[in-house]
Order: sequence, then C-alpha cells, then structure tokens
Amino acid sequence: AALRRTDVVLEVGPGTGNLTVKMLEKVKKVIACEIDPRLVGELQKRVQGTCLANKLEIKVGDVLKTDLPFFDACVANLPYQISSPFVFKLLLHRPFFRCAILMFQREFALRLVAKPGSKLYCRLSINTQLLARVDHLMKVGKNNFRPPPKVESSVVRIEPKNPPPPINFQEWDGLVRIAFVRKNKTLSAAFKSSAVEQLLDHNYRIHCSLHNTVSFSLIYYILFLFIVSYIQTFVREIPENFKIAEKIQTVLKDTGYSDKRARSMDIDDFIRLLHGFNSEGIHFS
Repeated sequence: AALRRTDVVLEVGPGTGNLTVKMLEKVKKVIACEIDPRLVGELQKRVQGTCLANKLEIKVGDVLKTDLPFFDACVANLPYQISSPFVFKLLLHRPFFRCAILMFQREFALRLVAKPGSKLYCRLSINTQLLARVDHLMKVGKNNFRPPPKVESSVVRIEPKNPPPPINFQEWDGLVRIAFVRKNKTLSAAFKSSAVEQLLDHNYRIHCSLHNTVSFSLIYYILFLFIVSYIQTFVREIPENFKIAEKIQTVLKDTGYSDKRARSMDIDDFIRLLHGFNSEGIHFS
C-alpha cells in the first residue's frame, strides 16, 4: 500500500484488528468500518490505553449503506460477499483517493483484471477498468487463514482514474448490462429482447417529450403567444408507425457493431456504441 505518515486509511471489516494495528503504527489515522458490535468491542479493547487509540476511528454499521468519509487509501481484507457493490461504491466516491489495496476471492479478482476475449471478461471487468487502473498483486492461498476457507484469495490494487472519463456512468452501465446478459450473442440478437425493446422505447419517448417541452414565465406569456406557431420547427415528433426495434438495429448497423459480441469488445468499442445510440435519442437510464 506504500502508506505514508500523513495518510488517512479506510479499512472495511477490521475484525479483531490484526491489520488495523499494523496500519495505526504507520499512518495518521485509520477509519475502521465494522458491522458486528462484538468485534467493535474487541477492537476498542485492543488499542485502549495505548498511543494508538487516538488514531483510530470506528464506524459501526453497514458500509454499503453509509457515506464514506475522506481517506487517502483503502486497505482491507474485505468481506467477500460485498466485493462487487463495495468496489463500485469506492470508484464513485468523491473526493478521489490515491489507491485501494484489497483482498478478494481469487475468481472475483481475476474478473476485475480480465481482458476482452478472456473467459472471465464480464460487465464487472469493463466497468471497473473504465473507472480505474487495476492490477493483480499476488495470490494468497487458503492455508494462510485460520481456519482455512474453501476458496483461494488474491490481493488487488485499484487506482481510480483522475479525472474520470467524461461519460455518464448510469448510461454506460445500462448499455453494458444489456450487452453482457448474453456476452456470447451478437449485439443484434441481444437487443432483440422484448424487455430491452420496451425499456428503450420508454426512454426514447421520454427523451422526445423532454425536447418538446417549452419553459416560460408569465412575464414572457404574451411573447409566447406570438412565437408558438414556430415551436413545431423544434419539436421532435414520433411517427405513428415508429418501431424502436428498427431504430435499434439501424444504430447497430451504422456503428458497425451489429455482429459484434460483448465478450470481445473493449472500452473504446462501447464508448463509440453509446455515442451512436445517444446521437439517435436512445438512452439507457
């Protein structure tokens, strides 16, 4: 983690504090988030009456349901069941932190760093790599734990991209989610799902209605009466025979991704595809 004397460190799931104490000796402050009140008591007892006590702050509760404080680095042997939601909570956290050094279940860690074409490449891979640089640091065998778990582990370094890419993440994730539901299917087939078509049709109609909205105050009401006849020039109307399925397939063909599969597409591919959809008024959030 290359911790510094001036660092504030976030630790999630400190347990009885083995890692916590090591970090307290090296940094300015450790903020430990623990959901189990019994373990909170054990951790408090461990530092009570020592010079480390005033450098430890404990937050009791579910870290996924609380706002994260300011911190320079996150270092944790993470509870594996919250791995995915916690990673994205971290990556969307502001202000930016320097890095996170986290232990995950091995397969999850390999998904984080998987590249296009890999069997493990998935929505988690591309979403994480859009927002951060991710490196697999080392394997940790199950025999290093007492008692030994049933799974192998890995330590991963996550460094958020600062500044982040200029992309609406909700839009991006909506597109990627659809593409990776069946990552081995062509995008043309993936977007033929009735549920997907209904969602995008609904979003398209909302988009059009928003562009049809004219805002004005009473002060401009008289002026509005004079120009209302010209408003239709700027209105995006939906033809009666409009079919979202045809528009979706047209975008896929025009962007050249109709026969592509999510498993082999990289970040640049999805950025171009998202731009193609958005340019035609099709949105994913």
